[in-house]
Amino acid sequence: MAGTSPAMTSRGSVDRPPKCYKAPMSKSGPIFKPGPISAKPLGILLNDVFAEAYAKQGFAARELVTRWTQIAGPEIAAHAEPLKMQWPRPVEGQPQEPATLVLRVEGPMALEIQHSADVILERVNRFFGWGAVGKLAFRQAPLSRPRPRKRPGPPDPEAVAKVAEGLSDIEDEQLKSALARLGAAIKRN
Repeated sequence: MAGTSPAMTSRGSVDRPPKCYKAPMSKSGPIFKPGPISAKPLGILLNDVFAEAYAKQGFAARELVTRWTQIAGPEIAAHAEPLKMQWPRPVEGQPQEPATLVLRVEGPMALEIQHSADVILERVNRFFGWGAVGKLAFRQAPLSRPRPRKRPGPPDPEAVAKVAEGLSDIEDEQLKSALARLGAAIKRN
């Protein structure tokens, strides 16, 4: 009986239809149709990935990293960023000791940030709501800020005029001018 047994693949395994597949029934029975697909925000889908990466660096919550500017203040955040939290090993029968927050600091500002250590500790512990961080450690390195993108200037007037020559069919002057600038900018890039 051809068609009743599953086909064999080149590796010797059996090809079977996926579990969600339902073979069409007779003319009186329904045919399987997939249900609606609900799109989820990217932040929700990547939440576990980010949580795992932050946990490897000792951060219980990623808000310390993502909200660093609000926690530490703009003056401190401009020159320092949290790198990781180092938690001491718990000793049985002893209360948990506070963690060490390791900050990446720009070289020239390291001394200034070190003098602000008490303020940073106070602000971080206020954010957590308890004395989670007991001391700070500093690593001098460039901060991992994204470089600001340079905005291109206006297109060359000669290129705009050249593109405008090809737009003679357009009667509206404002539209023609806007399309010419757009065309020159596209050609430039």
